[in-house]
Amino acid sequence: MNEAQGILSTMEYPGRLIALGTAPGGKAAVIVYAITGRSPSSQARKLVARDGGIWVQPTDEDVLKKGNVDLLVYPAVLFHEAGIAVSNGRQTTDVRERLAAGGDAVSVLAGALRGWDYEPDAPIYTPRISGCVPGGAAALSLVRRGPEGATLRSYFEVPPRTGRAALVSTYRGPNSEPLPCFEGEPRETALEGRTPRETAEWVYGSLGPRTPDRDFRVAVACIFASPDGKGSRELHIINRHERT
Repeated sequence: MNEAQGILSTMEYPGRLIALGTAPGGKAAVIVYAITGRSPSSQARKLVARDGGIWVQPTDEDVLKKGNVDLLVYPAVLFHEAGIAVSNGRQTTDVRERLAAGGDAVSVLAGALRGWDYEPDAPIYTPRISGCVPGGAAALSLVRRGPEGATLRSYFEVPPRTGRAALVSTYRGPNSEPLPCFEGEPRETALEGRTPRETAEWVYGSLGPRTPDRDFRVAVACIFASPDGKGSRELHIINRHERT
């Protein structure tokens, strides 16, 4: 087991996951978005490239409606001429709009997320995770519930490091009750793969189940972009429902 796969393979149930980094060789910025789900409504989803980004869409409308649709269907990645926005919810739109106003990555996220709180899914109160690549250093953010319901916002600059990435997820990884929400700083990981397909396959494989009956994987998307996030982009998407 290599270093990178070791980190991901310990996260039995990370919920949703964002990793930002630089590809081996240093010629591309890498954006990874992954979804895992335990409930039928969470699993009844797929990632689709459309309308200037990558969207979370239902695979079964009837099953999906049994969950909170507002939290299950959203733009996960949005492209803009000024960079790339990614998140686990509808706040992705605000991050993209803030990219258009310019500024460094941390200030983009701070401005875009000022009005957002953690998700209203009591008793878990899932954090909102977001990221952006406006050129140069990228950034990640975590908006989570603090003691007595306070909203805690954290922002992390992600400087380019060849073959490395910074990772945040909604949950820390154990499949337990209650689900432990992610907190603290992003986890650093190596990156594998020299194309979006190779990296997506590596992430999907790394998140594989310990036993076949506990496969929580839903989808993985990987984007390779020019280092400033503004040039050419290549992407690859893996949807579990298309493999079964």
